[in-house]
Amino acid sequence: MRLLWLRRWGSVPRSQWIALAALCLVAVAAMVTTVWDGDVEYPFGMLVPLLLAVVFLDNRIMSWFIGVEIALVATIAVGWGQNAIEVACLVLVVLLCLLVLALVLRDRPIGVTARRGESMLVDLRDRILAQGQIPELPDRWLVESSLSSAGGSPFAGDFVVATTRERGRRLEMALVDVSGKGEAAGTRALQLSGAMGGLLGALPPDQFLSAANEYLLARRWAEGFATAVHLSLDLLTGDYEIRAAGHPPPVQRHAGSGRWELLPTEGMILGLVEGVQYDGVRGRLARGDALLLYTDGMVEEPRKDIDLGIDAMLGTTESLLRGSWDGMARRLTAAVGSRDDDRALMLVHRR
Repeated sequence: MRLLWLRRWGSVPRSQWIALAALCLVAVAAMVTTVWDGDVEYPFGMLVPLLLAVVFLDNRIMSWFIGVEIALVATIAVGWGQNAIEVACLVLVVLLCLLVLALVLRDRPIGVTARRGESMLVDLRDRILAQGQIPELPDRWLVESSLSSAGGSPFAGDFVVATTRERGRRLEMALVDVSGKGEAAGTRALQLSGAMGGLLGALPPDQFLSAANEYLLARRWAEGFATAVHLSLDLLTGDYEIRAAGHPPPVQRHAGSGRWELLPTEGMILGLVEGVQYDGVRGRLARGDALLLYTDGMVEEPRKDIDLGIDAMLGTTESLLRGSWDGMARRLTAAVGSRDDDRALMLVHRR
């Protein structure tokens, strides 16, 4: 318990503790002023320190101030309340305090510090999206990726890394789903995307996921696992290799028959076991063929079998196709999948 207390409160900046002490003094001053003036009928001066706390205090210590505020308001009500109207005004202040406390306990973002946190997450998201930008490819290839966060959050734990090698002949792409949510997942995703971006262009395809697994193990994160799928595509011949680590199976659409084929990729989740080797599935994209690589948020929902989720995704893809693959990744992530989980998709189409 002592370690948990230190981990929770020890990370609060000193400036926040100073702000807490100052606002507690302001609240005491507001109470003394209210009692001294005898103007308890309109004790809304007690709202001033509460509003300041909402603006400037971190959620982690807001509950401390709310406790002080409620205690001071109760002191005024018991010791100096003159009639029902005066007490009702004080009760209103207490209810506002409890509303703020409820938001804090639910980890809802409030105040300036919350806006700074949201701004940081947006910056993390923009950096990850920049690292996953698809390189310029020949016109005969269409490659798209789309990310959608759970509940409209400004940040998603899924990300894409992509690069070309062999003088632009081979495309290397990886779609990754990092464990956890929120700010912690954001910082891990940013660090992992940078490392994977470096590994992707430096290692042979059969060594990429193994190296990513060792990197995650070395980090020793509390929630240090991730799932991933890696595609290595020859842009001249259409030959490809796909390896997966805990991801649902990729699917290929054969233009000649119009049928979808599930590619049997299996592999251990990244960051759990040392020395894992990942076997690849080889195939070829003929003219008109397409590949879909996606995270579990696209096909998994509570009390619903994943096979049914894959069938629903493929059926929606056919209904959205209408002769053109352009923009399909964005349309598909908006149409299917769980709204309570991050959703990500990579589309590769040989025109």
